[in-house]
Amino acid sequence: MSKRLNAVFFGRPSADVARDLIGCTLLTNGVGGVIVETEAYNADDPASHSFRGPTPRNAPMFGPAGHAYIYRIYGLHWCLNFTTGMGAAVLIRAIRPERGIDVMRQRRGAISERLLCAGPGRLCQALGITGELNGSSLSAEPFKVFEDRSVSHIAACQRIGISVATEIDWRFCEAGSPYLSKPVRV
Repeated sequence: MSKRLNAVFFGRPSADVARDLIGCTLLTNGVGGVIVETEAYNADDPASHSFRGPTPRNAPMFGPAGHAYIYRIYGLHWCLNFTTGMGAAVLIRAIRPERGIDVMRQRRGAISERLLCAGPGRLCQALGITGELNGSSLSAEPFKVFEDRSVSHIAACQRIGISVATEIDWRFCEAGSPYLSKPVRV
């Protein structure tokens, strides 16, 4: 594996971090793969959980960079974000499964490898990520985030699943990856 990412890497503008995470490896208790899709959010972004200021739910976004901000969406699915400081974070939308695929299948069922981690809820279920890890440092167990850069072309496009600030191209993807939550035109 390459260099483990630290707070210096994460303590930059969220869009830069989101782009630079494409091709990095994310493991939780040794299970994971290559990040192929992210979305950036800032404190002044009306689509961000931090837009209206600190709350108990979004507190990790206002803490130090390089921590997990984990929340439930629709009351069902956990979503994993990496904090970048000052009320900003990067949503991890999808990975290409590489390690612990049998464990992922036990958690998600006998589905195709392509769908194991395609989407934030599926990703968290496959990697065993729950709200118990909210606020955890990304530089300590159970997380490992490594700089690998195994991607040739990164596409920037509009974020999905939001109703405001939809014109901002802060969704970053490995162009042509079959593991994305939603295909991207290149």
